[in-house]
Amino acid sequence: METMMWWREMRSLLLVPMFKCLVAICLVISLLVFVESLYMNIVVIYVKLFKRKPEKIYKWEAMQEDMELGDQNYPMVLVQIPMYNEREVFQLSIGAACGLIWPLDRLIVQVLDDSTDPTIMDMVNIECGKWARKGINIKCERRDNRNGYKAGALKQGVRHSYVKQCTYIAIFDADFQPEPDYLQCTIPFLIHNPELALVQARWKFVNAKKCLMTRMQEMSLNYHFTAEQESGSTRHAFFGFNGTAGVWRMAAMEEAGGWKDRTTVEDMDLAVRVGLHGWKFVFVNDVAVKSELPSQFKAFRFQQHRWSCGPANLFRKMTMEIISNKRVTIWKKLYVIYSFFFVRKIIVHFFTFFFYCLILPTSVFFPEVNIPTWSTVYFPLMITLFNAIATPRSFYLVVFWVLFENVMAMHRTKGTFIGLLEGGRVNEWVVTEKLGDALETKLLPQIRKPRNGVLDRINSKEMMVGIYILCCASYNLVFGKTLLYIYLYMQALAFIISGFGFVGTN
Repeated sequence: METMMWWREMRSLLLVPMFKCLVAICLVISLLVFVESLYMNIVVIYVKLFKRKPEKIYKWEAMQEDMELGDQNYPMVLVQIPMYNEREVFQLSIGAACGLIWPLDRLIVQVLDDSTDPTIMDMVNIECGKWARKGINIKCERRDNRNGYKAGALKQGVRHSYVKQCTYIAIFDADFQPEPDYLQCTIPFLIHNPELALVQARWKFVNAKKCLMTRMQEMSLNYHFTAEQESGSTRHAFFGFNGTAGVWRMAAMEEAGGWKDRTTVEDMDLAVRVGLHGWKFVFVNDVAVKSELPSQFKAFRFQQHRWSCGPANLFRKMTMEIISNKRVTIWKKLYVIYSFFFVRKIIVHFFTFFFYCLILPTSVFFPEVNIPTWSTVYFPLMITLFNAIATPRSFYLVVFWVLFENVMAMHRTKGTFIGLLEGGRVNEWVVTEKLGDALETKLLPQIRKPRNGVLDRINSKEMMVGIYILCCASYNLVFGKTLLYIYLYMQALAFIISGFGFVGTN
């Protein structure tokens, strides 16, 4: 009896107030996330309604041959392709880069091969030699170490003497295949607008229909381009460089200090530093570059760790640098710190996981704590619709997308924590495995790892969270007076399925 009284007293004096405080914090963050999402989508609607395409904002004229100057009228362009043991896709990216429509004497293709597999290195040499014999100025550069990973390779690449003659640098990851007219569509922006430092193209996914996981990735990334990048380009002439499918002005890169390998998001690091020097960026939605989505759950988790840990770590390292900057307005600094970093790269991950996967399930044990409907239904519904509109053909998958995003929020939250605290995995770089899904018939024989048993595929973190939510759902079903258990059962199932590794391809 005394134990029950003690428990009730502790519950009313400590647990309930603590839970109310956590709910209140989540409600404030929910409002911040919703306002940010609404703002981005209002900008996108404005762009669509008034047809504010980049060609209307910036001067753009098609490249014309000069009768007197000939090809000298074209600027020198360097195309960089960083790669590491890319057995399945290296031929695709090299072939696409060498197929770009540009005068041969004004184009240099630079393959930055950090491969450690001798067989793949030989294959890359053969491929580069094949294109060299066709008249392409192609260079295959290698290092004796992998210091700095991709950033280190790119940094070493621009140190070669022949790069000094180049005015612009186009960068493509090993699984990216630009269309032949890519340079003709993007370079004119840089030629006619000296204030522009970066032209970023959209990604188009060749294997989006591979499995349910790739379909959901497509939904998330399409929203990233449609909302985040287009709104940043239109309203602030700033957004994060995606690390590939973009063209840089070399002078802007050099002014900002070039590539740095202090985080795993060297692309975002460079973009922020260039932006703080007053340069402008433009996102061109009409130019799409083919790429491949990770179709294996393990590869996708590693990628998401890097994409969440890196920005958080960069935020930690650059906040004071941004605040003390004298070259840009206070409004741009506020935008970079608050909108670009704090809301989109930090608290959105914390909020998604803690609120929807911990606070809401736990609320079944605290019926006296009221969580308003706007935070659990109306705001999430509108944000979900914003995301779904970016990929209309996948609208019917929106429920699966929500549940899967909540699962991945756990990994993003962990990565964000590690980045902010500079934990042990802060600089972990695992190259996202490509399977060559761009081709129905593979160019090279693939080496498949033997399939592991079910026990080897179990992901303990997903299982633990899934079981906890399952218990909360069952408690709500038996003792609760709400229908929250419907959502909780679905979310628990999503975690458990992910925990067993039944996501993506094997």
